[in-house]
Amino acid sequence: MLRISKLTDYGTVILARLAGQPERLWTAAEVAEATHIGLPTVSKLLKKLQRSGLVSSTRGSHGGYQLAQPAGEITAARILDALEGPFAITECSGSHSTCGLESNCAVGHTWQKVNAAIRRALTDISLAELAGAPRGVTTTTVPLTRLRASHE
Repeated sequence: MLRISKLTDYGTVILARLAGQPERLWTAAEVAEATHIGLPTVSKLLKKLQRSGLVSSTRGSHGGYQLAQPAGEITAARILDALEGPFAITECSGSHSTCGLESNCAVGHTWQKVNAAIRRALTDISLAELAGAPRGVTTTTVPLTRLRASHE
């Protein structure tokens, strides 16, 4: 069965919450309360999302987290890559195969086609859609931190 991990599911819920109010800076505690996900898990995921460039953070008493770019520009594929690593349905369908059977395998090429189709589907879905926006509707709100930087 193909299934994303619970942490990736939680990470997507967190990103969807941030997408709902992209101009707002959220503390980890506020995200935890709004999503009903434990604070330690939220903190861990926000740090991972920040390291991957999906979320930006501002330090200080008025700091917090927000999306690093508009939700319409963040794809499901990018979220999965950030939280799970590169998607590969089989060992040979990833970019760095270590399968010892690959040279004698008759099905590997077909699995690679399936993997590419799934990757395309994940790339076609945006965080805005995951957060409930109708397909084709994207938010163009510029994060508050970018606004501050452009006026300084």
